[in-house]
Amino acid sequence: MARNLQNTGRLRPIDLARGHGLSTQAVRNYEEAGILPAAGRTAHGYRTYTPLHARALGAFLALVPGHSHGTATSIMRAVHRDAVDEAFRLIDESHAQLLDDRRTLQAVENALRDLAHTTASEPAAAVPRSARASGPVSGLGGTFIGPLAEELGIRPATLRKWERAGLVRPRRDPLTGYRVYDEADVRDARLAHQLRRGGYPLERIAPLLAQVRAAGGLEPLEATLHDWHGRLSARARAMLTGAAELEAYLRERG
Repeated sequence: MARNLQNTGRLRPIDLARGHGLSTQAVRNYEEAGILPAAGRTAHGYRTYTPLHARALGAFLALVPGHSHGTATSIMRAVHRDAVDEAFRLIDESHAQLLDDRRTLQAVENALRDLAHTTASEPAAAVPRSARASGPVSGLGGTFIGPLAEELGIRPATLRKWERAGLVRPRRDPLTGYRVYDEADVRDARLAHQLRRGGYPLERIAPLLAQVRAAGGLEPLEATLHDWHGRLSARARAMLTGAAELEAYLRERG
């Protein structure tokens, strides 16, 4: 491909495709989507590309890992309709999302740290004596909604709302129908409480709690959090690479 660029300045679709590990159909699709500028045509109607098209394709492919395919497509489309400020706005939004993701990770780590400290230093809320007298709850172990809400400093209605959102999943006592929160439920409620205090919505907390349950507790999440850090760092670096490639394309495009 380098010889084609240097010697002719004109590229066939297959030249552009091979240079980026793509199929010729993918190159045509990218052109039709506005990711690439419109190709020239020979007298017989065949597409011809230039080094500028190669630069555009390189910029798009570099943008995808940091911004996603959809956002990278929107960025390139904006550039090709001469709406560069719109492209910059889309890039800014991706950076803002990355920062928000970092803050979410920090909040999760803080919540897990606080939760581990609380769990180690405080016993779970006890089932009231009057409730234990009924028999089945005592056998199951756990706490009722009132004592747990009091421990967390929230209303029982809040715990019921969290249950509807899937954040906690208490059992029901077969005789009384009361909610019974076992050790895992108390852990989930504490973690949800920490994240809610950090301002995070229920729909963002539920997936994390599902991960805690799948991992079997807090300790196995260390690897998950480490991986989360790695993915954020990789995305940040990909954004730098994408920005460099896009800047080179904009400079060459003029």
